[in-house]
Amino acid sequence: MTLLDYPGKVACTIFTSGCNLRCPFCHNASLVTKIDHNNYYNEEEILKYLEGRKNLLDGVCITGGEPLLQNDIYDFIKKIKDMGYLVKLDTNGTNPKKLIELAEKKVIDYVAMDIKNSKEKYALTSGIENLDINNIEESVNFLLSDSVDYEFRTTVVDVFHDTQDIEKIAMWIGGAKRYFLQNFVDSGDLIGDKMGSVGEETLNKMCSVARKYVENTIIRGV
Repeated sequence: MTLLDYPGKVACTIFTSGCNLRCPFCHNASLVTKIDHNNYYNEEEILKYLEGRKNLLDGVCITGGEPLLQNDIYDFIKKIKDMGYLVKLDTNGTNPKKLIELAEKKVIDYVAMDIKNSKEKYALTSGIENLDINNIEESVNFLLSDSVDYEFRTTVVDVFHDTQDIEKIAMWIGGAKRYFLQNFVDSGDLIGDKMGSVGEETLNKMCSVARKYVENTIIRGV
């Protein structure tokens, strides 16, 4: 159960394994590079769990890893929606086709898309040397069209982000409904190492700069 992952809702979180990015600051390395294939819940177990908590939970957050890598993600989410739950999807935005499909079929109610960095530093920050960000830009544009409720968010890491980067991101997503800045926290389950958070003064300055382009910019987790 979580009161944090789905804004304004009591929810539970389902983690999917596998990701097509290798962000060094990823706090779920065990779902990306250290996957334990013996540590899975099957669909029947998950749906049984949700069936028994209909009166306790408002929604379900589906995160990862990258959930849109799952071939049967639509069928799975549809079963959850048919139980009466709201569904929030976390995504890195690299699969706009599937994102748009889920939104158009009305099986997702809220999308949280990670914006890793400014366009110039996206490949470096995502851990993929020759990353093509065209798909990411398509996902951003789709969410900005307001076809589904959404937020953008950036995890701020001292070795990857400065105030200018955050300003460039905010310009890119200008006019967005919500933009969250969350300071890096070492979960102990990282892909990379030698990373840290930024100071409170820097984080506040980043937030102030971003608000010039996205009025509803908020620091999360403070």
